[in-house]
Parts: sequence; C-alpha cells; structure tokens
Amino acid sequence: MKKKTKRWLTPPGANVLLRLALIVAFLGLWEGFVRLFGIPLFILPAPSSIFVALWRGITSDVYLVHLWITLSETLLGFALGTVLAFALGIAVALSRRTEYFLYPFIVMFQAMPKVALAPLIIIWFGLGLTSKVVSAALVAFFPLMVNTIVGLRSADEDRINLMRSLAATRGQIFWMLQLPNAMPYIFAGLEIAMIFALIGAIVAEFVGAQSGLGMLMQSMNFTMDVAGQFSVLLILSTLGLLLNTLVSEVRRRVLFWDPSQKRGASAPARKGGMS
Repeated sequence: MKKKTKRWLTPPGANVLLRLALIVAFLGLWEGFVRLFGIPLFILPAPSSIFVALWRGITSDVYLVHLWITLSETLLGFALGTVLAFALGIAVALSRRTEYFLYPFIVMFQAMPKVALAPLIIIWFGLGLTSKVVSAALVAFFPLMVNTIVGLRSADEDRINLMRSLAATRGQIFWMLQLPNAMPYIFAGLEIAMIFALIGAIVAEFVGAQSGLGMLMQSMNFTMDVAGQFSVLLILSTLGLLLNTLVSEVRRRVLFWDPSQKRGASAPARKGGMS
C-alpha cells in the first residue's frame, strides 16, 4: 500500500497578506533610505510625502476631476482603436487581396513612433478631447489588429475544409470556427490595447492639453512638486492595473471554455482533493 502524504495548502488569504507585507517592507525601506541619507524632496520624496500629496489632491477633488478626464480619453480611445483594429484585422485575415494592398501601409504606419505623431495630432484636432482620443486609439490599434489576424488565421485548415465539404458558407465558417478560435488571441490583444490606450492619452496630454493627469504632471514639473508627480504616477499605475483587471475578468467570463482558463480554475480544486 502506498502511504499517503499530506500536502499543506496555503490559505487563500495568505498570499494576499504576503503581497501586502512585501509592499509595506518596500515602502519602509524607501522611507528609511530617504531619511537616512537626507535626500532632498525635489530629488526623491519619501513615501510619507507622496501619500500626503495624494491625500491633499483627493480631498480637494483636483485629482478626481483630472482622473475622470484621463479615464474618459482612455476608454473612448480604446473603444475607437479596438473597433477599427477588429474590422481591419478581419478584412486582412480573410482577404488576400486586401492584405496585398493594405499590409505594407499598415507596417509602415506601425513603424512610425506614435510619440512623434502626438504634436501633429494636437495641431490637427486641437487641445480638447478629440486629440487625446485619437492618440489613444492609434496606440491601442496595432496590438489588437495583429492578434486578430494571427487568431483568425490559426484555425485548423482541416476543420475549414471539413466545413466546406458540408456546404458551410463563408459566414458560417467565420462565426462557428474562425472567430471562436481567435478569441483567446483577441482578448490578449485587448489587454495590451487597454494599457496602450492609457499611455497614448497621457502622452497626448504631455504634448498639449487643458486638463487630465498628464497635464497635471506637467504643471507639477514646472513648480518642482516631485511628491505630487509621484502621487499622480501612483494613480496612473493603479488605474492601469484596474483597467487590465477589468479586461481580464471579462476574458475569464467569456472564455470559460478555453483550456487555459479551465486549468487556472481547476488547479486549486485538484490540490484540495489530494490528501
């Protein structure tokens, strides 16, 4: 008889507590380093100074107003970029003629640094919301378009031929085989596109804006408010994490049939069943 060995499982909340402990330890080391060496506030502020600046900005509603503007620019740019990327990705993936004529222009445009285009976008569309949305859409466009093309073309050729032998139409092959097969690729592109949309909006605000967190950081730079800049960076990092988590949660719910999602969900169950 085989002797059963017990495997100690980590409690669900232990990993969260460990993560929080690491964050607290890092902040404590940062605080001690700044105070021990007497680093000036305008070079590297201590975490305590950053949190004080964050609290002042939140309580005065300054951060919340600019946060809402940046979030609106990001989400609108993400929506515009993903719609265009999805449409063009389908056209290129399903039509060799479309790919032949359009793909060189797509590659050339992709090679252009989007940061260099930001001043032109500001000139063309002004300092308002439109220029930020366009900039965010351009940055978010290419990851999803490439993933859409790769995903649609990754469908098994034998299955396509089988459906054709059963008199399936081109639309039926697309909706029943190619699109479901491409969904993991598409959601991977969406996760990247969401973060890129935020970066595109911030870059456009750096170049020229009347409001937004990027403009707020620029004004703090002129006044040497480094603690305030770090507090805005903390907000942007948290915002990016929340947006990425939102897309990941939608992916988990939509792709419940995907093997990778099943492995992630079933792994704890398998461990729990062992004794």
